[in-house]
Amino acid sequence: MSLSGVCVTAVESRPGATSQALKALGEGAALGGASQGPAHRPFGARAKAFVALTKPRIIELLLITTVPVMFLAQQGVPDLGLVLLTCIGGYLSAGGANALNMYIDRDIDALMDRTSQRPLVTGMVSPRECLAFGITLAVVSTLLFGLAVNWLSAWLSLGALLFYVVVYTMLLKRRTSQNIVWGGIAGCMPVLIGWSSVTNSMSWAPVILFLVMFFWTPPHYWPLSMKVKDDYARVGVPMLPVVASNKVVAKQIVLYSWVMVAVSLLLTPLGYTGWFYTLVALVAGGWWLWEAHALQNRAKAEVTGAKLKEMRLFHWSITYVSLLFVAVAVDPFLR
Repeated sequence: MSLSGVCVTAVESRPGATSQALKALGEGAALGGASQGPAHRPFGARAKAFVALTKPRIIELLLITTVPVMFLAQQGVPDLGLVLLTCIGGYLSAGGANALNMYIDRDIDALMDRTSQRPLVTGMVSPRECLAFGITLAVVSTLLFGLAVNWLSAWLSLGALLFYVVVYTMLLKRRTSQNIVWGGIAGCMPVLIGWSSVTNSMSWAPVILFLVMFFWTPPHYWPLSMKVKDDYARVGVPMLPVVASNKVVAKQIVLYSWVMVAVSLLLTPLGYTGWFYTLVALVAGGWWLWEAHALQNRAKAEVTGAKLKEMRLFHWSITYVSLLFVAVAVDPFLR
């Protein structure tokens, strides 16, 4: 059952951005950076460009949700070598998914302000190089998980990568305003991977935290989408703020926020966490709801521009998930 209540809006699966993107990039960059020979692409800049393909800032957030769950699964300090291997495997897997995402979206990235400096757009990395890089990371990460951690974690990792690349990027992103709702499942998988890397099994605890991240993703991303909705509208990507009013978007943010906070409190009655996690979940969740309702009130008052302050909730959402998962890691030591 969807919480959105918003009609699904379809657009062309590959909107007519491609020809414009080629024009914007120039033939050389669009066809693989041919206009930039090796002399114009120094090694240091190229190395930074390949790192940028992995979207390291996003991966930091994924690791924040992986490692604490390992502490919860162990009910103490997990094997540090296992933690390191899981983090490396997770980085490589998510990095591969992000590189493949950039390969697929290179046409619209050229037309959006927030993505105009990505390596494929600037020509620092060619599409062929990006594709090979992404596939290589996917293969290496799967083998690393399978051979050094366990195969359950390997399949979960590969499943997350394929879901992000195929289901979200190729099928949902350009077709429906619910793209980030269901596409966000890929970003929830590190919770399951962190648990399975320790236990080689599943339990209700990681499922609950998976659901927390599932309901967290839309109210985390929609405020940012509100800020840059003109970018998405320009390239025909129907993010919810593009096809719905700020009032509708803010209402959905509040609905998802309440469900997220409620789900986060299930760990304690089920016996997985104690008073410390509960206290953090209540305080951080309460502040989240305050910010979500404040955004809704501003949207109802038809406040626009900088006064809407939609990015307040976006920035707080990152702090919230960091605090919640730190509490997940610390709680076993206080019980």
